[in-house]
Amino acid sequence: MKFIEEHFKSLTKHKTPKNLYEPIGYILESGGKRVRPKLVELAIEIFNGDMSKAIYPAASFEMLHNFTLIHDDIMDLAPLRRGKETVYKKWNNNIAILSGDALATMALQQILLTPTDADTIVKMASLFGQTSLEICEGQQYDLDFESSDEVSIEKYIEMIRLKTAVMLAGCLKVGAILSHASSKDQDEIYNFGIHVGLAFQLKDDLFDVYSDEITFGKQIGGDIKSNKKTYLYLLALEKANMKQKEELTYWFTTPSTDFKTKFKQVKSIFDELNINVLTEDKIRYYVEKAVYNVNQLSVKEEYKKKLIEYAQQLAQRIK
Repeated sequence: MKFIEEHFKSLTKHKTPKNLYEPIGYILESGGKRVRPKLVELAIEIFNGDMSKAIYPAASFEMLHNFTLIHDDIMDLAPLRRGKETVYKKWNNNIAILSGDALATMALQQILLTPTDADTIVKMASLFGQTSLEICEGQQYDLDFESSDEVSIEKYIEMIRLKTAVMLAGCLKVGAILSHASSKDQDEIYNFGIHVGLAFQLKDDLFDVYSDEITFGKQIGGDIKSNKKTYLYLLALEKANMKQKEELTYWFTTPSTDFKTKFKQVKSIFDELNINVLTEDKIRYYVEKAVYNVNQLSVKEEYKKKLIEYAQQLAQRIK
């Protein structure tokens, strides 16, 4: 992905005002796995598109992702991102908000600069707008859930679809659009991305409790510590008897400085209810739906195999 790193540098180099563009360059050059650009490229490869045009939509969706990170960090009061100070911590809230706004605008510009026909640009820009808005909707639902006692599993799944899965799906579909794939193939690759995204998020929820810090890459039990209503918690509430439900509610509503005890007690209830196994089953369910989407694509078998392997890596990583 060296080409995209150079592209990002060119977008902010020597631009003024410095306090607007330096934070943008800072977050774009702070690393990350570049999953989104890779998905755009993967779709272009699968649908036999022109890889020389990939840079613009690939950069666009990665920039959109980083815009959401700048604003999420402000809302979460997060001091670190990828091992470095977050933008609002390094500068301040006002600069971070404005830089995020500018980055979102620049992301759309990348779509409009793609060297292709006008009809394709309109379709890509429409998808970009839809994805941007749905991510905002998902973030608002997530914020609303913090103070709500009426969060169902169905509402939670819809929230993570909007907040997480639509971005991955959008990356795949924008590559399909640029490659002039059929409408059916565009829909199937989009749905593949949705199902993979849901599986990824549920895996993240699972690993927060049933993993170790080396595998997970961050503190174990962070969701429990912050009283986050994850899939595991909501499923446990649904399956729990009265005593277990009262205990779960107590730990998630009563301030506690004894995190070790809290984590131990909550995990114990999860274990009693077999929540880890039930969550693994749900992850496999979404992986199977993703595989179904792949098998509906009118592409070479070697590409189908590549996508299926990508989806099945999720199930293989479940402990």
